[in-house]
Amino acid sequence: MPTATTPTAQSVSFFRPDQLAEVLDRHARWIKGQPGGARANLAMADLEGVDLSQRDLRGARLVGARLARGRLNGTNLAGADLFGVDLRDADISRANLMQTDLRGARLRAADFSNANLKGADLRAGTLEPGGTARRGTGPDAQDAESARQIHKAALARLQNGMTAEGGIPTDLTGAVLRGANLSDADLSGAMLQNADLSGAVLTGADLTGARLNGANLSGAALDGTRFDKADMVGTRMADCDLSSTRIATAQMTRPIDSMGSEIQRAIFDHERWIDSFGQRGQRADLDGADLSRADLRNVNLSAASLRGANLSAAALTGARLMMTDLSGANLEGANLMGADLSGANLSYAVLTGADLTRVRLGPAAIKDPSGRPTGRSWAANLMGADMRGALLVGTCLVQANLSDANLDSADMDGADMAGAKLQRATLPGRPPRRG
Repeated sequence: MPTATTPTAQSVSFFRPDQLAEVLDRHARWIKGQPGGARANLAMADLEGVDLSQRDLRGARLVGARLARGRLNGTNLAGADLFGVDLRDADISRANLMQTDLRGARLRAADFSNANLKGADLRAGTLEPGGTARRGTGPDAQDAESARQIHKAALARLQNGMTAEGGIPTDLTGAVLRGANLSDADLSGAMLQNADLSGAVLTGADLTGARLNGANLSGAALDGTRFDKADMVGTRMADCDLSSTRIATAQMTRPIDSMGSEIQRAIFDHERWIDSFGQRGQRADLDGADLSRADLRNVNLSAASLRGANLSAAALTGARLMMTDLSGANLEGANLMGADLSGANLSYAVLTGADLTRVRLGPAAIKDPSGRPTGRSWAANLMGADMRGALLVGTCLVQANLSDANLDSADMDGADMAGAKLQRATLPGRPPRRG
């Protein structure tokens, strides 16, 4: 079994339970200054689902480690090197992460409720100094070079052979940060869409350029918080004092009532048309409409025509878009988490960077004019869609037509693609299919 030696870009370390126990025991002695102690080096280790709750792991090296679905509740990770760590769906509640290097970390849907992240470095993952080293209290020159090599290996794995401009952003999509202490934390450029930051302390935190669309900041302490150029489309900020924040240049939601009367009327009449099974109102024709950054959360535009519409960065969480015609539409960076797009036409639509987490893109049941099922269904059409970098976590793509679609760098963890058509589709990590 490999041990915790300095890894190469491709290597992953596996630890037997007895080996891990020895590493943790030696780290505990190192913390206490006892003989035989050694700092824990679990860089690039595969520890998925591990239980490290209540451990004292101050200063530990966990660069690029796989800790997804792990238990680290109440763990002391102050000053630890967590560069590029995978903590997706992990329980990190009440943990101490003060001054930790979390650059480029994968933290999607992790539970950080009531955790202490004061002064943590959550910027994009690059090879520039971070964490304690950035603040001038890092390791000596020899140790720093070793750390740099490990960071380089982790970064290569994060980039999957590609160079990401500006580094790999720290991904906190859907993370739970209720009541967490993020004072003075550097979250510039971080992905926080649909994250729960209600009641969090963000005093002095830097959220410059962060993606906060759909995030919940209700009741958060925002004294001196910087939101310069942050994406705040659909961000909830109830009971927040914004008087001392820097928020003027943030990208905010366009509420429906700020749009033209024609668009407002079309949406209103369409919902009446849906509710009355076509007896009142009329089907919306919004082809080519500018709905960029629009707040369309929970809207019902099923069977509407939105061909070529601009829905870039729109807030569409929970929207009902069954059998809607979105062919050629621009949905770049749109937040569609939990939306129902069963049977929708998204052929040749642009969905780059869109959040389609838990979206329904399976077949839609066809009903008769009175609303009764006919026993027939209509599959979703994503032919030729550009879905590069999209989030398709837990997404239903059953029987969907993905022919010629580009899913390069998309996150498809848990996506259901049973019966999907994939001719010539470009899937994550795979070349286009032929034939």
